[in-house]
Order: sequence, then C-alpha cells, then structure tokens
Amino acid sequence: MTIPDSRIPNPGPVAFIGGGNMARSLIGGLVARGQSTDAIRVAEPVAALREALERDFGVACFDHATPAATGADVWVLAVKPQVMREVCSALVPLAQARRPLVISIAAGITAGQLERWLGGDVPVVRAMPNTPALLGMGITGLFANARTDLPQRAAATALLEAVGPVVWIDEESQMDAVTAVSGSGPAYVFLLAEAMQAAGVRQGLPPEAARALVRHTLLGAAAMLARQDEAADVLRARVTSPGGTTQAAIETFEAGGFRDLVDRAIAAATQRGRQLSAAND
Repeated sequence: MTIPDSRIPNPGPVAFIGGGNMARSLIGGLVARGQSTDAIRVAEPVAALREALERDFGVACFDHATPAATGADVWVLAVKPQVMREVCSALVPLAQARRPLVISIAAGITAGQLERWLGGDVPVVRAMPNTPALLGMGITGLFANARTDLPQRAAATALLEAVGPVVWIDEESQMDAVTAVSGSGPAYVFLLAEAMQAAGVRQGLPPEAARALVRHTLLGAAAMLARQDEAADVLRARVTSPGGTTQAAIETFEAGGFRDLVDRAIAAATQRGRQLSAAND
C-alpha cells in the first residue's frame, strides 16, 4: 500500500488505551517529533504507570478509557488481546458517535473483530510494532480495513513512524507472518546471541569477553544490513572465504538444517497468531 508523500506531521489528538511499554515508546516518539502533550491522553488502570507518564511526558492520564478517548481523533488500543473485547465494548457508544481512527497493536486480533466489537463502520488499522521500538529503532507492519481513507492511513503512518519505519500490508492474512517475522523476531536474535555466547565460553573465552564479542558482532552485522544496499546473501558471501573459518561454520549450520528450522519456527509463530485471533473471537 502506497502512502502519499504529503503526510501530516502529527496524527491529531490521540488517546492511548493502555499505558504500557509500547504505548510509552510511541508517546515518547510523538513528543520528540513535536506532538503537543496537550493532544495526548492515556487510559491506564495502574496508578504507578499513570504517574510515570504524567511525570515524564506531561500528558493527561485517566483510569478509564472513555474520558481518555473523548475528543480524540485517533485511538491507539494498546491493551492485551485477552481484554480487548471488553475494552472495545465499553467504548461502543463513543466510537459510534465519533468514528475515530482506531489503531490496534494487539497481536492476533483482526480488524474485523475490532470493527465489530466497536459497533461497526469504524476505520481500523492493525499495527504490529516490535520491541526495538522501545529504543526508537523498531519497524511496524500495518494493515487498514476498507473504511480507512488515505488521510487516515497517513495519520497511522505518522504515528507509528515515531518509533521507526513502517511497512504496509495489502492482505490482512499476511499480518500473522509480520508478527512471526518482525514482531517475534527480536527474540530469535536474542536466542542466537545466547547460543553464540555459550559456545564461545565452551571454546575457552571468558564470559564477559564472549558477551562483548557477540553483542557488538550482532550490532555491527545489523547495521550493515540496514545501511548497505545489498542483500543478506551477498553480504554473507562476502565474508565467507573459501576454505576459511566462516565457511566451516556456515557448512555446519546448513548440514544441521538451519534454514528448515527457521522456516518451521516462522510457520509455528504464524499459526499461533491465527489461533490467538480465533481464541479471542
């Protein structure tokens, strides 16, 4: 999905329903990009989280969703999938009266479910950011239902770009794969880091040395992927000298079925996303 270049700089008055880590990251990103704190409202039942948001960003916080959502053009639903239906049900009268742009960051909850739970005829954008958004280095997959117009898509882009680039998906069924690849993806990198560090220690490296070597190796490799206009297989081939140490390691990975294992892991995560949707319907 192509988004027009003339995107609005800020998405308008925004209500965050849920004030956890991802909402906090988005709020911080919006404020850093010039969004007025007067135009951000948060509903969060946990008093300590409300107090932290008020203290750190100067935004208005409430313990219920309705007062936070009143007057907002954009609602960001940032609650757990298990309570999403209950939260939406409480907002039906306001959603039907105002028809806000609704952006959900809950995994496994479809745009159709959200629209139905909010009473119908509501523009909905389903978003899947990942945890590097906490550092402003995330990436978000986005899907919009048919009721979402181009200015609203632009508003969703502007909001989520506060924590990193976005990728629009044309088919909602692909959002489960987005979740499996990028939403869950940081955990795969952390698992690789764990395994590399443990292997380095078994080869005689001190734990702190192994940890530093792995952290900065992954950081540097990720930066090369992001900054160099070359595919991953090209970069891999460039550092794999024939008969060298890297080739020995790569051949071991391949012989162990590394690619098939990754494929099965992504497929399992994708399937779990579909199961979450069905379980919460």
